[in-house]
Amino acid sequence: MTVAASTVEAGAAHSGAVESSASLIQSVDWVAVAPPTIVAVVGLAVLVTDLFLSDRNKHLLGWISLAGLTAAGLFLLPLTDSDSDARSTFCLSGPRATACSYTVDEFTLVIQLLVIGGALLTALLSMTSLKDARNTDKELPEGEFWFLLLSSAAGAALLPASRDLATLVVALEVASLPAFALVGLRRGDKRSSEAALKFFLSSVTATAVTLLGVSFVYAATGTMHLTELGEKLGNVDGQLDTLARTGVVLTLVGFAFKVAAVPFHFWVPDTYVGAPLPVAAYLSVVGKAVGFTGLILVTVVAFPEYADVWGPALAALAALTMTAGNVAALRQQATRAYSAVRLLAWSSVGQAGYLLVPIAAAGYADQRSDVLEATGATVAYALMYAAVNLGAFAVAALVGRTQALNRVSDYRGLYARSPLSALVLAFFLLCLAGLPPGIIGLFAKVTVFSAAVDAGLGWLAVVMAANVVIALYYYLQWTALLFRAPQGEPVKHRVPAPLTVAIAVTAVLGVALSGAPQLVLQFAEQGVR
Repeated sequence: MTVAASTVEAGAAHSGAVESSASLIQSVDWVAVAPPTIVAVVGLAVLVTDLFLSDRNKHLLGWISLAGLTAAGLFLLPLTDSDSDARSTFCLSGPRATACSYTVDEFTLVIQLLVIGGALLTALLSMTSLKDARNTDKELPEGEFWFLLLSSAAGAALLPASRDLATLVVALEVASLPAFALVGLRRGDKRSSEAALKFFLSSVTATAVTLLGVSFVYAATGTMHLTELGEKLGNVDGQLDTLARTGVVLTLVGFAFKVAAVPFHFWVPDTYVGAPLPVAAYLSVVGKAVGFTGLILVTVVAFPEYADVWGPALAALAALTMTAGNVAALRQQATRAYSAVRLLAWSSVGQAGYLLVPIAAAGYADQRSDVLEATGATVAYALMYAAVNLGAFAVAALVGRTQALNRVSDYRGLYARSPLSALVLAFFLLCLAGLPPGIIGLFAKVTVFSAAVDAGLGWLAVVMAANVVIALYYYLQWTALLFRAPQGEPVKHRVPAPLTVAIAVTAVLGVALSGAPQLVLQFAEQGVR
């Protein structure tokens, strides 16, 4: 199947030259675009199907969504042929045929696996939450919920394959806009509406700044394709260098917001508390994956010539983010309402700081191999964090079914009520802290620490080490609380099947990766290379 289009490409802005328009007829690689396309199509199918289902059968929408996400994941398999080169589509014609808007390489597949896997686990958590909400005055509209979740997941799956700034921004917004609605979808909940409004306003501001930066970069180079930017930014006319540097900094703002880097983090705690718990889990994993993928693409691929600009900026952001997140988590009161969710929210901010360290280190690397190794450390840490953090949110969702306020103090004596859940949550918290038996967490932190040291960022490695020690206190405090004597008669937890599957899958992943942590790093580094 072919798609006919007319492409007019503006030349370099500083010379004012304009290329003549050229007719472009190309084949679309439908296998390459299948994963995000399937998710989007299933989302539309769910929205239409919702019109014809009775309230008693609304639960079928969840199973349709699960099937769609599974199908999208299976379509990653034909793209994993190690003997074939990267598959690209929507490319320019003529001598610039190597500049494409959509490319599927191993890096794309690794991130799409993380996104679709995270969306699948979120869907499992959501099935239980939606069922519980039917019996309350804060019922969630199921058709809209599944449509918005799948729409956001489609944008998140599109972003790692994007290879021009316009597609990157569009994918970022497709992933973000449904998320705003998901946060405020709970009916009759003022806290949810306030969280959605705060999330929306701060995100719109960040997007506006990013678009301004993209326009500056385009004005200085005359192109938006990432591969061409990597070449042209090195030859920018001296009079436009300041414009290009400003554009680089402003372009990073939107992605810094998505990863909740300080000072763009203030929306996180209130949004996580106000959102349905599965949505908070989704934002903490898939939302961050989107942000860090965008950061890697624009820094390492598009802006390597300005590493002297974004390298120090990201190093400073990493130090501020991990410190602000861990200190705020340390100050959470165990008896405060929703303190467990707030602690996980601030913990995610601190973890974002660790994830920023290798990207900052890539800005100081002299060799291409060092850049790839540093970037691989971020991807490896993100894979570990996704499995472990989703598991922690799954157990939090379990406790929240009987303890509506979901305070940290509500987890006291969890071992007496639900031994397996307590053991699993303890394992997840130890992974996040980087302590045995959570070997995968320790391995990931050592990898990130090594990236900072190898890049000559000794001061950042010291800041990271101090923050790891700070985080140990609140992670171990929560872990110890699980095994203390319960107050009052223990109430047994009944675990629904979808929630059981989510907890079991994340636990198996965490244990398996702790047994062979080097597999994560090898998988991530191979994907980046």
